[in-house]
Amino acid sequence: QVQLVESGGGLVQAGGSLRLSCAASGRTFSNYAMGWFRQAPGKEREFVAAIGWSGGSTYYADSMKGRFTISRDKNTVYLQMNRLKPEDTAVYYCAARKFVYSGDYRTYDYWGQGTQVTVSS
Repeated sequence: QVQLVESGGGLVQAGGSLRLSCAASGRTFSNYAMGWFRQAPGKEREFVAAIGWSGGSTYYADSMKGRFTISRDKNTVYLQMNRLKPEDTAVYYCAARKFVYSGDYRTYDYWGQGTQVTVSS
C-alpha cells in the first residue's frame, strides 16, 4: 500500500508559478513510477507528467512541455508549473504505479486526494 498526499495548490494569476508536492509513504516508494494528472469540472482526467521509478526519465503531455517540470527526491514528487494559464485550472492529482510510467490514468494503482489549482486571467 502506498499513501499519497498532495500539497501546494492555490490561486495564482496567469503567467505565475506554483510548485506542487506529493508526499508518499508506505511501501518502497523507489519501486514506483509517479504521475501527475489533472481534472477540470466536466472533463475527463488528463495526463500532465510522469517520472520513472529511478527519476532518470520523464514524460510530459505536449501542452505542458517547456512549462512544467516533474522531479522526485526520496519520498516526494514535485511538479513545478510555470507560465500558468487559465486553462490549467483543475484539481491536480499524483498517482503511483509499479516501475514503468504511463500516460493512462487507468493503469495507476494509488492516488492522492488532489489539490486545487486556480489560475485567474
